[in-house]
Amino acid sequence: MVCRERVRRPAAALLRILAVAAAYWASGQIGLLEQVVVEGAVVTPLWPPTGIALSCLLWMGIRVWPGIALGAFLSMASLEPVGVAFLGVIAGNTIAPVTAYFVLRRIGFRTELDRLRDGLSLVCVGAGSMLISATMGTGTVVLSGSLPADEFWPVWLAWWAGDVMGVLVVTPLLLVLRRARLPRETRPYWWTEGVALCLASLGIMFHATRSELPLLFLAFPMLIWAALRYQLPGAAVGALLISVLAISAATSGKGPFEGRTLPEVMVILQALNGAAALTALLLAAIVTEQIGIRRRIEEACSALADVVDQLAPGETAHLWPLPDGRKGEGGR
Repeated sequence: MVCRERVRRPAAALLRILAVAAAYWASGQIGLLEQVVVEGAVVTPLWPPTGIALSCLLWMGIRVWPGIALGAFLSMASLEPVGVAFLGVIAGNTIAPVTAYFVLRRIGFRTELDRLRDGLSLVCVGAGSMLISATMGTGTVVLSGSLPADEFWPVWLAWWAGDVMGVLVVTPLLLVLRRARLPRETRPYWWTEGVALCLASLGIMFHATRSELPLLFLAFPMLIWAALRYQLPGAAVGALLISVLAISAATSGKGPFEGRTLPEVMVILQALNGAAALTALLLAAIVTEQIGIRRRIEEACSALADVVDQLAPGETAHLWPLPDGRKGEGGR
């Protein structure tokens, strides 16, 4: 039994590492479907592997970091031949999520994202940690001679924005999906409203991202609706939907992105995606926190009612509302 346990543990750890590497590589291939070339360097407006990497670290711990490095290697190998620039890119893509993981653990981050401080922590730490991957990756490309030094900042900004969007859009969605459960009891219109929200968001954002009129602001009523009614699950899905439609329109040069230069397109796109992700994440965290506070108050009131009833049985029953809204015996 002891020998089997010794074999199972390394095997399970190896499988987790390989699973992380596979998820990183697969999400990287999806991200590369909507790539752009900035000053000769290939970047993506949304790089999902950063969200995958941070989520896996939050779920399984620091021991899966080799899977992130392996996934980064495989993703880079699919773009160009192995070279010196690989080392800096792989190191940056690995160190950045690991740094974010340690900082989030240090400040007491909760993966439920049920507090405003958790939403703010993910935004600030994610944006700050991705400075590492953008700086190391772009710097290594410049040092290798593949990118002129005077083109460092445009590439660095696009690199950093893509990595940050991966954290802000993908990480909350994965954290939600891991603990997603269908509600035990729902009102008749719960599913109807959810379907209506999805169809309305899809239709409105598809039109807004492909219309020549500046209608991108229509994304925010949909996000507010999703966050207020469905908290983080609805907000995370809404933010992802908006980002995907906006990126698709931007890379194909349609709607408000038509006829604009690449820097202008990147600024508009990242401003929209960033504002949408921040709105969805922070508003959902606030609503969830308020619901939690209300639930704890109700539990405290119920416990207090039980204590009072034990101290004075039957004398205060008429003061406490019953579940159907009526008062106890003796009430008016």
